[in-house]
Amino acid sequence: MDKIRVDKWLWTIRIFKSRTLSGTFCKGGKVKLNGHIAKASSLVTVGDTVDVKRGGFLFTFKANQILKSRVSASLAVLAYTDLTPVEELNKYKIWFLGKENKEYRERGTGRPTKKERREIEDYKDLEFVPYDWEEE
Repeated sequence: MDKIRVDKWLWTIRIFKSRTLSGTFCKGGKVKLNGHIAKASSLVTVGDTVDVKRGGFLFTFKANQILKSRVSASLAVLAYTDLTPVEELNKYKIWFLGKENKEYRERGTGRPTKKERREIEDYKDLEFVPYDWEEE
């Protein structure tokens, strides 16, 4: 039966950009293998579930294939099944959508002054509170 280190497997299926980063997550206790905290040297086999806590989100993957080296993204997707709960995926999508709208500043206006920066931060901190029509 094929086995591979969990840090290497996460790197080969492109969950992490580098093997060092995947190892760091393992050392930090943010990776679980079949429900138990995994060391970087823990071995993954076909059928194992791997939980990765990254950026406040919990992703769950099931190993379908053991890859010995990093492959293209289209091949890497075939090596695992994403078992992440729908609620967690929706939370991630909402967070990710906020990253789409980049800030734009007119050319030639330079960097914002301290006062302008504070006004921008205050504006960003405002939360949209939807009006509840049923309260009336």
